[in-house]
Amino acid sequence: MQIHANTAMPARSDTPLGDRGSALYVLGISLVVACGGLLFGYDFVVIGGAKPFFERYFALDDPMLSGWANSCALIGCLAGVIVAGGLSDRFGRRRLLMASALLFAVTSVGNALAPTFVLFVTWRMMGGVAIGLASNLSPLYIAEVAPPHLRGRLVSINQLTIVLGILLAQFVNWFLVRDMPAGVSNEWIASSWFGRLGWRWMFGLTAVPSVFFFAGMFFVPESPRWLATKGRMDAARAILSRISGTASADVALGEIRSAIAGEPGKVSFRALLDPRMRKVVVLGVTLAVFQQWCGINVIFNYAEDIFSAAGYDISSVLKNIAWTGSVNLVFTFVALGFVDKRGRRPLMLAGAAGLALIYAIMGGCFYAEIKGVVMLLLVLAAIACYSMSLAPVTWVVISEIFPTRIRGAAVAVAVAALWAACFVLTYTFPLLNEAFGAAGTFWLYSIICLSGLLFIVFQLPETKGRSLEELERELIKHEK
Repeated sequence: MQIHANTAMPARSDTPLGDRGSALYVLGISLVVACGGLLFGYDFVVIGGAKPFFERYFALDDPMLSGWANSCALIGCLAGVIVAGGLSDRFGRRRLLMASALLFAVTSVGNALAPTFVLFVTWRMMGGVAIGLASNLSPLYIAEVAPPHLRGRLVSINQLTIVLGILLAQFVNWFLVRDMPAGVSNEWIASSWFGRLGWRWMFGLTAVPSVFFFAGMFFVPESPRWLATKGRMDAARAILSRISGTASADVALGEIRSAIAGEPGKVSFRALLDPRMRKVVVLGVTLAVFQQWCGINVIFNYAEDIFSAAGYDISSVLKNIAWTGSVNLVFTFVALGFVDKRGRRPLMLAGAAGLALIYAIMGGCFYAEIKGVVMLLLVLAAIACYSMSLAPVTWVVISEIFPTRIRGAAVAVAVAALWAACFVLTYTFPLLNEAFGAAGTFWLYSIICLSGLLFIVFQLPETKGRSLEELERELIKHEK
């Protein structure tokens, strides 16, 4: 294994066996931490398959209530992200990840047992806190332990596990209702096993991987960069040595010392208002918002409405949702292969341009009332485009562009903006769909994607292959 070229990097004394052992070690801990992404993906998407059943059970016939049921978890996500920002800088990344695992387990059982819509919403919001913690801390932690030449792929593993969680939720949803007869009435669904209990199993099964995630975190060390900011240099060096070898660890620790020298020991969100941080904070927040406002999550959360508008019944909808998850998984592997080879910027540009074109065509098909397999193929194309570009690469960029000292708080702000944007997107889709129709709604998303394309062209630098400290020197203006 070769180390990415770095003019400050001395010749390594590690053996090839040591290189392989270090790579396997960092891959192992990254996979454990990325379980937070799996739970994030499962818990976030499971509601899409449960929607046709709990809506009948709770008799939700108002578009605003439907939007609230699907978007309420995002309020919790926002709260979780805000909490993660301050507490992860104070107590470390590892403890907060363990807390998110426990919260996933408890809230999944709460949702499964909820007897009323109010309690259902309450548990969804609390589960959203767990999603917020995991979505913030999993990519952040992986970025802080990954060697520069592997960082893109390792952080993208978190997106891969998100996709696996999505696919698992979609498979569970389909499996639990696979025997439901076609063409049944809303009243039949509400009184059947599917409407009374089936959807509860969809939520409750989240507790199983949550327990494994919690247990696995006992074998994961604290972030060495966080340890260094707390003055625990020996502990940081020991972990860096285990990750990349002694020589590389000394270089990395020297860069970290230089990056945090002269900075205040205690960081607050006010530090993000420093004029030196303005450009990088705007970059991170805008990319986070764009990843949501590009519109792809409405396909996951409102799959029933989209496929129903395209002429499919409920049974066919759930099969189509499983297809979307499979395509999502396959093209996430494509991103893993290209993010460190081709770079972040080309993938982001391709994703924005591709989605703008696909949404324009989808809007035209809805306008012309073209239904069936054509719409299914367009939906799959949109998911493929998103999965190999904006989905993983946005998380990679957000996790690597901020300075070490403020990374926890800055990532929290960017991810909070992401979840706020997701809430707006998810809540407004039924209203936009009712006001403008499916055609007008997807044409609006196409315009947003064109705007995002222009922002990426003019504002996003390439970040591949550079250490976090190198990126800090380039992106942050140190002069007052």
